[in-house]
Amino acid sequence: MTAAGTITFAFSIGELADLAGVTVRTLHHYDRVGLLRPGHRNAAGYRCYTGPDADRLAQILGYRELGFALDEIRSILDDPDSGAQEHLHRQRRLLTERIDRLRRIVSAIDTTLEARTMQTTGLSPAEKLAVFGDFDPDDYAEEAEQRWGTTDAYQQSAARTKSYTKQDWQTITAEGSAIRNALAQALAAGLPATSVEAMDAAEQARQHITRWFYDCPLEMHRNLGDMYVADERFTATYEKVAAGLAAYVREAIHANADRAAT
Repeated sequence: MTAAGTITFAFSIGELADLAGVTVRTLHHYDRVGLLRPGHRNAAGYRCYTGPDADRLAQILGYRELGFALDEIRSILDDPDSGAQEHLHRQRRLLTERIDRLRRIVSAIDTTLEARTMQTTGLSPAEKLAVFGDFDPDDYAEEAEQRWGTTDAYQQSAARTKSYTKQDWQTITAEGSAIRNALAQALAAGLPATSVEAMDAAEQARQHITRWFYDCPLEMHRNLGDMYVADERFTATYEKVAAGLAAYVREAIHANADRAAT
């Protein structure tokens, strides 16, 4: 507020809706249920939202993204013993937990798709849940056999993976996640896909496939890189880690193959 006690910032319902990326109907609903009510009237008598109202909306949307019901959010925000900083810490903790869970799922999906030739994990349902979470890699077994069942790579991968233990799959998943994170970090740092860091990470990815699934020469790895962009499932797993990562990984794989050829 200013020295005269007037509101410094005031938003109409349409302005706040545009600012927050929600609909006017949503704000009307929040008003009706007592979750977010306009805290000011302008000179013309119209109700409008203040800066603190906008802050409360941001908190509401954060909790909604985390899956909280509106009545739960209202109880949390109206708790007199809970301040704005505490809300931020709570939301950060919950979001971090969700991010960690999603990363584990992405890692499991990507490991399965990169293997692409394996039949089944050989794990019990409880072991698969412990390693892969809600994602079941065996769901891809039938498709893999139909597409690549006659290839040497499929036979080699099937022979290896059928004896893998829960610990083996945990190691595979952790290694794959570390490689993807290295590529994502290179992308975030603005390093080109032809940089040593990106090419080295791409080579680690190739060696990871060779070590755990099937022999993956450079030209085969090029084909995998192309598939990361052409197959929406591959693309989606990388894009969940970082926007533009699928194309970046493809370029790094090609650059690594070119480097080895020189």
